[in-house]
Amino acid sequence: MKKLAAALLVLTLAGCGSAGAAGSAEAVVVTNCGVDVTLAKAPERVVLLKSAAVPYLHDLGVLDRVTARAGAYPKEYYDAATQAELDKIPLLTDRTDTSGHLQISKEVVISQQPDLVLGEVDNLSRDTLSAVDIPLLEEPAMCPDSTVVPTFDDVYKQLETYGKVFGRAERAVTATAALKDRVGKIEKVGKGRTAAVLYPTAGGGVTYAYGSASMAHPQLEAAGFTNVFGDSKERVFEVTLEEILGRDPDVLILLYTDGEPPTLTHLPGSGQLKAVRSGSVMTQLFNFTEPPSPLSVDGLEKIVQRFK
Repeated sequence: MKKLAAALLVLTLAGCGSAGAAGSAEAVVVTNCGVDVTLAKAPERVVLLKSAAVPYLHDLGVLDRVTARAGAYPKEYYDAATQAELDKIPLLTDRTDTSGHLQISKEVVISQQPDLVLGEVDNLSRDTLSAVDIPLLEEPAMCPDSTVVPTFDDVYKQLETYGKVFGRAERAVTATAALKDRVGKIEKVGKGRTAAVLYPTAGGGVTYAYGSASMAHPQLEAAGFTNVFGDSKERVFEVTLEEILGRDPDVLILLYTDGEPPTLTHLPGSGQLKAVRSGSVMTQLFNFTEPPSPLSVDGLEKIVQRFK
């Protein structure tokens, strides 16, 4: 009888140990765009619908968990190692509308059987995917109706979040320290000068400007410039040439998604702008500024190099 009791005790303890082991792989819950997103385990089949997460995943060593991608991934963003990883990931589509928004069907994404989708697009929402039990994470700065004013701290926080999601917390700490060191060494080359960050729509349509709720604002501040549209609490908004001329910044940074770098030649009278006359116009791929990511640090360094 004593032997039987001892055996039962061993089985009971073993069962408790198993439960504890299972508990160590607990589900991770992160708040994203005001919604609690639960991931049963570290993702192994990730679909990228936007390129913004790529530098985070590379820094954490988990880009190989991406099984498919869609959208534009300009080679100018990446070093050779990151590009080599991306080249191994099948591209579902890079079709976008004139505003650079990805066009992809729900069926195409679901057919990949992802356990996580990164990036929300107009015709494929979080709700649509959650209805088929697929979690989605968006970059916080790109959340609808976001009122958070971004800073470089958001880059560090997002690295921490991805470290938690993918089970790479220690690596996130190391990557964050490296980014902080780079930002800390930035020269304030724009001291005493003004600047504006614009997005001229492809084909000569609307021109957009970036206010204090965009990553363009802290990026300009870190480089020592004063954002002439910094009095706007919006992230991005339409502007006319008259409005730009009225503020007449010393420096212009023109963002674009892919393809040929933009110009302002489609705007009659743009030659009157101080920045155009002095040749102080820089073009920059969109993700080097927005949303907050390690690429924003690269973009900051590019701005400093261009205008110092």
